[in-house]
Amino acid sequence: MSGKDSRVKRIFSRRSRWAVLFVAVAVVGATVAVRSLWGPNAARAGGPGILGAITGSRQAPGPTATAARTQPGPTTATPSGAAASSARDERPQVVAVVNREPITRDELRKECLRHYGEEVLESIVNKYLIMEECQRRGITVTAEEVDAEIVRMATRFGMPVETWFKLLKEERGIKPDQYKRDIIWPMLALRKLAGDRLLISQEELRREFESRYGPAVKARMIVVSKKETAEAIRAEAVANPDQFGELAKKYSEDPASASLKGLVQPIRKHVGQKEIEEVAFALKPGEISQVIPIANQFVILKCEEHLPPAKVRFEDVKGEIEELAKDSKMRAVAHEIFRDLQSRAEIVNVMNDPQKRAQMPDVAALINNRPVRLEDLGEMCIDRHGEEVLENLISRKLIEQACRKRNIQVTEADVDAEIERAARENLPLLPDGRADVQRWMQLVTQQQGIKPEVYRNSIVWPAVALKKLVGDNVSVSQEDLQKAFEANYGPRVRCRAIVLNNLRRAQQVWDKARSNPTEEYFADLAEEYSIDPATRALRGEIAPIQKHGGQPLLEQEAFSLKPGEISGIIQVAPETYVILYCLGQTKPVDVDLASVQEILKEDLKAKKVRLAMAELYEKIRSEATIDNYLAGTTQSPNLNRAAQRASSGDVR
Repeated sequence: MSGKDSRVKRIFSRRSRWAVLFVAVAVVGATVAVRSLWGPNAARAGGPGILGAITGSRQAPGPTATAARTQPGPTTATPSGAAASSARDERPQVVAVVNREPITRDELRKECLRHYGEEVLESIVNKYLIMEECQRRGITVTAEEVDAEIVRMATRFGMPVETWFKLLKEERGIKPDQYKRDIIWPMLALRKLAGDRLLISQEELRREFESRYGPAVKARMIVVSKKETAEAIRAEAVANPDQFGELAKKYSEDPASASLKGLVQPIRKHVGQKEIEEVAFALKPGEISQVIPIANQFVILKCEEHLPPAKVRFEDVKGEIEELAKDSKMRAVAHEIFRDLQSRAEIVNVMNDPQKRAQMPDVAALINNRPVRLEDLGEMCIDRHGEEVLENLISRKLIEQACRKRNIQVTEADVDAEIERAARENLPLLPDGRADVQRWMQLVTQQQGIKPEVYRNSIVWPAVALKKLVGDNVSVSQEDLQKAFEANYGPRVRCRAIVLNNLRRAQQVWDKARSNPTEEYFADLAEEYSIDPATRALRGEIAPIQKHGGQPLLEQEAFSLKPGEISGIIQVAPETYVILYCLGQTKPVDVDLASVQEILKEDLKAKKVRLAMAELYEKIRSEATIDNYLAGTTQSPNLNRAAQRASSGDVR
């Protein structure tokens, strides 16, 4: 895969599949804001269904509708009466069979609504408001315009349209028709609605250039949720500045930066929080900031060094800067347009209002007094996310069947206990010593973008069930303890790293590094060539490499290096290559095995249990007979064995 292909893959990095999350309760990083579209206005259901206005009798606005070369008008109704009934009857009512147990379309629809109902409904509301405004102002978006924009997007990333569509399908699960109607059409319509507001000034171009290529501040950060805690940590950091990294590792509630002892991507101007940027650029190297309140969190910064601007001329990157500035301007203007449209619209969320749901059980929402039918919304959810959610249901079914065979039950109390355990392990305890379950639930559901019931039923329940299926068949040997001791308390190798996905490119970069074996030049190469966003942004800096961390080839090479030496090219995965620059080794922690044995034993057992859970699930899956009609796939133990024999050359 080319560098550009990988870049696009990172852009389209999607949420982990639910099946992956079955093996462990998720660990939460920084929280994300949850948007709400719903206004206080209420209305009675009346008039034709709104889905038809948006899809043109189940076809999306724009180029996929053959009846018109522009977006369909909002008065087009969804199929109703006999037509709607006929359409429903034509759909297969069984979407999968797992070891002879069926999963129905109704089950899938309800699960899709639980997972994605609000997200899909939001897009429906947004699109409808755009359509109404386009009609009011006489604006149209043609199929030719949509197709041309797709060609432009694909060309921007240096690939044919077919490859672009393939990446969208593989990385985001987005089909071409969906991409056209739900992403490209609204974007083009918004551009036309925005008009002159999208014109880019020279000042905006300057800011965009500065945000990408201007000076930056290398800094460490500590994030906590309580002001008094932040003040206490800051006082300790000011008294011991060299310990800032250790304090970040111990106290910071942002796991990503805490794992790197508070190190964050270089802070640049005009990119993120203005308050953070102003403080960072005002600090001198080695200086520690005051406590900075940001939303509901409190931040402490330590300036490591000021990084000079990149050696890039504006004229050489003007085209790229203009595209970035347009994208940034478009986001801001779109927000303004939506805010205006929403203020003039009557939007009623029936789905999340028990009282209104009782009055209108078949309605999901009302938009300007027109209903979005619940079943239609469910079918749109299936169209967008059905395959992913069905995999979740299949996995759940397999685990349920395994539990029934062994007469194992998972109670609500079991689920509550697992959530409490996760909260206790990942968050500071409450003053009375209890786990902060409420805050944990808030963090994990916001970070995953899911409802509490989805977290309990689709993530925690399977994890608890698999733990019970694994049982106590996990032991920790003395050898395990010794390796864990070396990993946690032994010396580590400080390195810079360059990550590449092409052997030829890796050889070229390695040759460049050898020609000038200095740390500064290696850092320049990491910033220029590393495909990993973190190592690129941090100029190759990585967390110190420990023994027994799961990458034996990387570890062996790292521990063989002397300070200032460059490693060979290390292949750590298919199409993934690493080059290291050794900065030296850390000192082992002054502690003996006996004093930490119990802590290590507990940690090792938890890791082994998680591994056993994953292995058990794979075994259950491989021995199952599964017919997935939605994806058009079939698997059985006989087919699996035949495939294994064929791959090994055994044709018996």
